[in-house]
Amino acid sequence: MDALSKLQALSDASQYDLSCACGTRQGSDHRTRGNDGAWLYPVSLPRGGTSIMLKTLMSNVCVNDCKYCPYRDSRDVPRCTIGPDELVNLFLDYVRRKQVIGLFLSSGVVGTPDRTMALLTDTARILRDRQKYRGYIHLKIIPGASDGAIDEALRLASTVSLNIETPGEHRFRQLSDKKNYLRDIIRPMRRISALTGKEGPFSRVRQTTQFIVGASDETDAEIVHYAGSLYKKLNMGRVYFSAYQRGLGDGSIPGERKAPHRDANAGLMREHRLYQVDFLMRFYRFTESDISFDAQGALSLEVDPKLMWAQRHPGYFPVNVNRADKYELLRVPGIGPRNVTKILDMRRRGRIGHVDDLPMKRAWLERAKGYVAV
Repeated sequence: MDALSKLQALSDASQYDLSCACGTRQGSDHRTRGNDGAWLYPVSLPRGGTSIMLKTLMSNVCVNDCKYCPYRDSRDVPRCTIGPDELVNLFLDYVRRKQVIGLFLSSGVVGTPDRTMALLTDTARILRDRQKYRGYIHLKIIPGASDGAIDEALRLASTVSLNIETPGEHRFRQLSDKKNYLRDIIRPMRRISALTGKEGPFSRVRQTTQFIVGASDETDAEIVHYAGSLYKKLNMGRVYFSAYQRGLGDGSIPGERKAPHRDANAGLMREHRLYQVDFLMRFYRFTESDISFDAQGALSLEVDPKLMWAQRHPGYFPVNVNRADKYELLRVPGIGPRNVTKILDMRRRGRIGHVDDLPMKRAWLERAKGYVAV
């Protein structure tokens, strides 16, 4: 295979690792294919704003047995590996054509974690040190990587990620017999957290992670609890959620044994609800105790978590839009951060006289009407 054919195959394989794009709505936050077939992804930059990056694996060869992964060691699929110089040349061609300003590099495990990390960091080192590239680089940390390999990745990257995969060791054991949750996942995460903290030598670097939702028999309540802990204890920059794609994994895992849901999009809606909860906890000051789960620890697929809170707390409403502070307004269904900013700006110019005067799109205003007063 020539270098471009490898990039097309490996970029396609990278679609199963989504820890760089939310994908909860159609539009700018969704990946697109470039003219040559490679995947181009949106990325949130550490200092704000977004851009487009090329995302690819460096190899789909893998010695690991992750039972949810279509490229696990037991599967007979075409394999290839692209070298650092090959990838650098292809990526810089994208940069010269002004199609991307960032690169997301991941990989299957080729031989050992550190051998694989060398593929990733050699590529980043050529870009940084030889080509003087100063743009965005996201490097995947391979489970089980040594401290030295992690430190070198942090020196070169803008963002690093190591997928936590499941909420807890007992769930993790359902998905892999080779990897060790505490040694290969949690220990490196803690090291990255220490080194990227405010006082750490790599404080400019952001750490993210991802849950594989539905591959094991985890509950939404467990995922929300673990995500909250990652933000609080490990200063995680972002937690992502990727709905398990049924039919790709080993038949022994819960995600394959469960009876198919009557709604083919139920897994994607579950992913969407988790993103909504994540947003509420990061930007709306919701806490874990504010989130409603059913007896099985599941979020409602029919009602979004913010509306569910409002329905369960009727005494909180109506909220007076002339007196409420930012976070009181954010509890109102239909009112998000942009609407709050508009309402607060409107209040500075004078009292709001009627609910219909709120500076909101009609659909959101209709949702909010039952929960606000002037």
